[in-house]
Amino acid sequence: MTGTSTGAVRAPAELWQLAVDTLESNWEHDHTVPSRTLYPHQWSWDSAFIAIGWSHVRPERAWRELASLFRAQWADGRVPHIVFNAALPVGSYFPGPEFWHSAVADAAPTAATSGLIQPPVHALAAWLAYRRAPSEQGRSELRRLYPRLLAQQRYLATHRDVAGSGLAAVVHPWESGVDNSPAWDAPMAAVPADVAVMSAYRRHDTAHADAAHRPTDLDYARYVAIVASYREQRYRDDGLADRHPWLVECPLLNAAAGAAEHALARIATVVGADPGPHRERAARITEALLRRLYDPVTGTFQPRDLRTDRLIPARTALGLMPLMLPDLPARPAATVIEEACSARFGVARRMDRPLPSHDRTAPDFEPLRYWRGPSWLNLAWLLRRGLRDHGRPDLAAGLRQSMIDLVARSGCHEYFHPDTGVGLGSPAFGWTAALLLDVLADDDPER
Repeated sequence: MTGTSTGAVRAPAELWQLAVDTLESNWEHDHTVPSRTLYPHQWSWDSAFIAIGWSHVRPERAWRELASLFRAQWADGRVPHIVFNAALPVGSYFPGPEFWHSAVADAAPTAATSGLIQPPVHALAAWLAYRRAPSEQGRSELRRLYPRLLAQQRYLATHRDVAGSGLAAVVHPWESGVDNSPAWDAPMAAVPADVAVMSAYRRHDTAHADAAHRPTDLDYARYVAIVASYREQRYRDDGLADRHPWLVECPLLNAAAGAAEHALARIATVVGADPGPHRERAARITEALLRRLYDPVTGTFQPRDLRTDRLIPARTALGLMPLMLPDLPARPAATVIEEACSARFGVARRMDRPLPSHDRTAPDFEPLRYWRGPSWLNLAWLLRRGLRDHGRPDLAAGLRQSMIDLVARSGCHEYFHPDTGVGLGSPAFGWTAALLLDVLADDDPER
């Protein structure tokens, strides 16, 4: 890997211990916080990735992680993207529970949560946790989780299929998981917002990270405006097409929903349910992704702005994520792999730079700013699974080594400079540690 490093290169045993220590230090009685500095509550897809890591060292914690998250599931099936720790003082995080005021919603749980979702990688996490540490307890935990995972998928397929297309819409950039992606610039620009509104709030992210690396105050003013619109309607999903200011069909979220159905088909065989409906739903999601979001000109997937009914042309790592679908047909899989291997993303058998979150040849590529260029281990981990499923274990091995190299040089940071590998964002970050354990445990990179 090119560029400077922030510390000595660590041996595999040291990396394993670093990752375990990071997870242990972030454990909070029944869940793991993403970081002790910036993210002191429980985040949805973070917990899914973290459960995968725990399955290698403390399997019982993997199940506690998922169970604690799903205890806060709403009655309509949504899994909130933040579950707030009631023991923390008001103002310890923005936007906190007083901002979300989830109690206004009829479907909300008693716990304070946000009203948004994140990519549904939880069924995949549950399956991997069971497969990597099979036990009677694991089977019992799968039986308990299975109906909740079904409700999560049902919520996406019914409440969020705004266009009737077979795909779920996200109602806020935060729901995509890639909060500040250049893919959201055009739909965000259409959201009316006054930056002065931010004078009423105190951002915590800029207190823990360089403001030049984070979303701007205008970005946050728009984030706040979108949440306010949703909250004013008590987080109801009926009528979204008529009233909500931001609606997008996201390749990552919908690919995760398809992968969840494949995972649920496997879980069904363990818990005594019928896997057939899951396979059928997975096929329908893949078909809808190809019909709605695949651009044959660029050979990649692109989000669709439902306000304009147009694909968003930004070439981001979002467009690579449908490769995680094992039933993606050969031709689009080949063009997505070609995109991944292009100068835009640089995936190779031997990588000199890690996978960026945005096209590194684009004029709006920002190597330091949140999701606008930096490298994240979770995106590399998802893409690596897809490469293996679609017959490119050589590229998957290159991506695996680049993930290991990042942490070996810079530690378990939230994200990394996409050229130098320098660690950015929060240190001691949970999913970085968890996914590092997962790739280290896979001692056959060609598998």
